[in-house]
Amino acid sequence: MNKSKILHFAIGPIGSAILGFAALPIMAWFFTPEDIGRISMLQLICSFSVILFSLGLDQAYVREYHEAAQKPALLKTSIAPGLLLLSATFLLFIILDSTLLSTLLFSVESAFISVLVVICLLTTYISRFLSLILRLQEKGLAFSMSQLLPKAIFLLIIGAFVVTKTSFNFEKLVIAHALSIMAVLLIYSWNTRNEWLVAISHPIDKTRLYQMLKYGLPLIIGGVASWAMMATDKILLRSLSSFEELGIYSIATSIAMAAGIFSGIFTTIWAPTVFKWAAEGINLEKVDQISEHVLAAVFLVITVTGLFAWIIPFFLPNSYVKVQYLVTACMVAPLFYALSETTSIGISLTRKTGFSMLASILAATLNTFGNYWLIPKFGAAGAATSTACAFWLFLVFRTELSCFSWRKIPRLKLYIATLVCVAMSAAVALLDGKHTPISLIIWSALCIIGIHTFKNSLCMFANFLSFKKTKYIKI
Repeated sequence: MNKSKILHFAIGPIGSAILGFAALPIMAWFFTPEDIGRISMLQLICSFSVILFSLGLDQAYVREYHEAAQKPALLKTSIAPGLLLLSATFLLFIILDSTLLSTLLFSVESAFISVLVVICLLTTYISRFLSLILRLQEKGLAFSMSQLLPKAIFLLIIGAFVVTKTSFNFEKLVIAHALSIMAVLLIYSWNTRNEWLVAISHPIDKTRLYQMLKYGLPLIIGGVASWAMMATDKILLRSLSSFEELGIYSIATSIAMAAGIFSGIFTTIWAPTVFKWAAEGINLEKVDQISEHVLAAVFLVITVTGLFAWIIPFFLPNSYVKVQYLVTACMVAPLFYALSETTSIGISLTRKTGFSMLASILAATLNTFGNYWLIPKFGAAGAATSTACAFWLFLVFRTELSCFSWRKIPRLKLYIATLVCVAMSAAVALLDGKHTPISLIIWSALCIIGIHTFKNSLCMFANFLSFKKTKYIKI
């Protein structure tokens, strides 16, 4: 994949982040922390439904795409089973009790909100598979526009509520979210129409479906465990603390998802690229170089954010002042996940997906105990700390299992650098702003150390951005 294609893929996450930052202050000023906490529960159930009902066939689709002769048939074989199962399940929910979903998720009895939830779930599921087509065909610009425009639509809807002085409540927030992800589906459908229209007429390949389920089903358990790592903090905050603490934590994680720019761009490109290399017989030792560059990016993003997190309260109401102390710990999850994608690629290449499941289960179990122990005492800070520690363990587990199943990689620097990031982020979160001058000094020192340690990677980044030839990486 050349630089222009990488930049095309980057437009979406970068633009989405910019629009997301524009929307965050509006949401924080006009919606209560409780409502923001509730909308985070909707986002959690959408992501969970994709993991559970896809049956691992989304990841099997990525794995088999470059080796499949009939790609439209592969698409239908991948998407149809989960779509039927998802539709039947949530239709049953609505028939049994039209307010059940809304009550369970948000403690709000509303048939209308329950219907919106079902629409969001179905839309998110279909969009997941259509987005994979654009990724695998390396249509970076179309993929980016599909990410960017819905964010713009969400911002326009919220802006319209502000301009028309509409009452601000949770129902309005759900409507805005539902309309924005429906826009995602419409855009994806248009951009991939040549693929899914052909796929409709193809029969489901039962033999291939069995092979794909054999590959993908273990990933469901691992995927659910990975989801639990991301969601346990919010679920236990809802039950052990309050929607207000959940709202503050949700704002912190939303800001931290600026790191998701890097994580999103990288994970979008990484797996299809490596599988393509494997299919073409390209030397995979360059994975070690890429892991080093990703580690450099992760370390420097966290330390620089820690150094300048004091700026955040200038853009938010006083009720969100704690966000500045949580943001670096919240960044650990998306950044360490992206890093683990490079260090654990051997698991996917050798098709030993049970190892991914094992790593996720171990880390998720420890995260559950950590959240249960820390949240009652520290609230959102406890959730951020527990999740950050769990993702460090997740990184270690995946890396070690990949070394066992494929080949050993250099990892002493990896473990030390990431552990330092976790320890410092957790200390800042739990101290809740105490000893701020000392923490700024430590963050500054870590930045300097990182610049010296990863100078080769920084040179590579500079050369890449200036479009000069570089010996460090070629994707």
